[in-house]
Amino acid sequence: MEIKEVLSYVDHTLLRPTATWEEIRRLIDEAAEFGCASVCIPPSFVADAAEYAEDRIPICTVVGFPNGYSSTAAKMFEAQEAIDEGASEIDMVVNLGWVKDDLYEYVQDEIEQLKMICEDKILKVIIEASELSEREKIKLCRVVTDGGANFIKTSTGFAGGGATFDDVMLFREYIGAGVQIKAAGGISSLEDAVRFIELGATRLGTSRLVRIARAEAEKDRA
Repeated sequence: MEIKEVLSYVDHTLLRPTATWEEIRRLIDEAAEFGCASVCIPPSFVADAAEYAEDRIPICTVVGFPNGYSSTAAKMFEAQEAIDEGASEIDMVVNLGWVKDDLYEYVQDEIEQLKMICEDKILKVIIEASELSEREKIKLCRVVTDGGANFIKTSTGFAGGGATFDDVMLFREYIGAGVQIKAAGGISSLEDAVRFIELGATRLGTSRLVRIARAEAEKDRA
């Protein structure tokens, strides 16, 4: 698989707390240049990013990020504001405390409410897999499916671990029809990206692959 094809799976991502508008503009330009799936950016930049992008690249943002313990009402407000300002994809973080307390009905209800707000927009549910047992991951595959989300996503990239091949294989086995997989967190090589895609991921959250593509393009021009 060539890097151009791999980049079509990538949500080109910048979620550092210190991100600046100049960096976000560069992210948008890079994502459009290299044919990425979207840019994933902090909520405060969505309105300006949507205007700057001019439909060159879809705008993705995060809700309840990175810890997931915002109230459902707060997540709903964040999602609605982001969509009103031009986001077409929402990556929300589940409440891990509810998961640990076996309150899966709360988790599913929250997903359902967020999906009602998103309507035809894409909703990805981040479950922070590195913090969960296998049983909890399997249960969340069902909850995410029944909640009507479009994607289950491995990680925020801000906790103890990122995407793993084992988690993507587990998701592929237990998610329902129509739910896709986003692998995010720590994807740093083309080889790993290709492997995630082969295992069933249809989106990759990373910024490093564009850097690799740019370096290769500059080398070819030299």
